[in-house]
Amino acid sequence: MQPRERFIAALERRPITGLVPHFELVFFLTMEAFGKVHPSHRYYSQWGQMEEQERELHRHDMADIYIATAERYGHSAIFIHPNPDEVDETIRTIDIIREKTGDRYFIMRHGDATFSIPDGTQMFGFAERLADDPDGLKREAQQMVDAAIRRAERYAKHGGLDGFALCADYCFNTGPFLSPRHFAEFITPYLAQITKA
Repeated sequence: MQPRERFIAALERRPITGLVPHFELVFFLTMEAFGKVHPSHRYYSQWGQMEEQERELHRHDMADIYIATAERYGHSAIFIHPNPDEVDETIRTIDIIREKTGDRYFIMRHGDATFSIPDGTQMFGFAERLADDPDGLKREAQQMVDAAIRRAERYAKHGGLDGFALCADYCFNTGPFLSPRHFAEFITPYLAQITKA
């Protein structure tokens, strides 16, 4: 059974033997492990100005890092962090990984479209909007979900991507950012939509 098949079996709660299928949400120690900068730490502000041949070299290098990480650490899945984070570029990265590994690995990417804990610069503004602009926040939440579903439909049509990981942080180590009432109002309906889609 390939790592991908074992991973799917675990997700479907089917019995498996041997090692538990696993993966890493992000393995940033690629410089230490492979002598290469992690794709998320690369800055491609002039991506569109590069020749296609140069972009293709970068795509292959990023795919190779994901594959090398999975192979070295026995991962069953590869969580990609596309850079640049555009659907077409993500599809190219997926295709390269599939060309090099076939269906060996479960390939996934971030797919959450709900409000996470805001960073320090946006936390106060978000809290104000909870009180003063709840309908605006709900419209924004719905727009995020609708956009995520449209992207997911493009991935599904193309094939190659096995799934999404929903990685929004809702809680601190000491408790939730939103009260249960606010969570039920501003997160749950949108999380339900995205998981159903």
